[in-house]
Amino acid sequence: MPIRAVLFDFDGTLGDSYRAITASVNHVRSSHGLAPLGVEQVRPNVGRGLPALLKSCVPGTDLERDANLYRSHHPSVLESGTQLLPGALTTLQTLHRRGLKLAICSNKPALFTRKLVDILRIAELIDQILGPEDVANPKPAPDMLVEAIRRLGLPKDDVVYVGDMTVDIQTARGAGVQVWVVPTGSDTRKALEDDKPDRLLNHLSEIADLV
Repeated sequence: MPIRAVLFDFDGTLGDSYRAITASVNHVRSSHGLAPLGVEQVRPNVGRGLPALLKSCVPGTDLERDANLYRSHHPSVLESGTQLLPGALTTLQTLHRRGLKLAICSNKPALFTRKLVDILRIAELIDQILGPEDVANPKPAPDMLVEAIRRLGLPKDDVVYVGDMTVDIQTARGAGVQVWVVPTGSDTRKALEDDKPDRLLNHLSEIADLV
């Protein structure tokens, strides 16, 4: 069946938010008297949700306190520390113009994703945005994809999920949808290959030739 909707992860798939995320992680670390981390130290820990990020990057984290600290700081770096990845805007515009439904399903707090789609001027291209607050369980549970598909009113066979991590592959498998991945995020190409997605793309722009 033809693909009628494309669901996207955000960090590492559509957007490069690693400088912003690192800045907020380091804000939390500084409150613990810890030295700052570099972007490449934080990057592998992005994508599994804020609690997992803090547990990985802030030894002895107080999750409730530190999550609030992260969330209060993050709006100050959201715009300056985030940009669309190469090819993302053109890909979204092409798919939208062809009449495909587009959604974002990310473990990033939904409030930040919604702000970013406005900042990056892609809001008019996106039909649905879901985050961990919108469902019972974050990725790798399939809840976000199942809910997005329900909202779009399409059968799952008409949908593909595009991400950059093994967690995205696991999420799509649980939801029973096709999954394509790009090696532009937190996981290595080898890790993605080993998890056997339906397609391993070299570049996001390849999607336009496949749907």
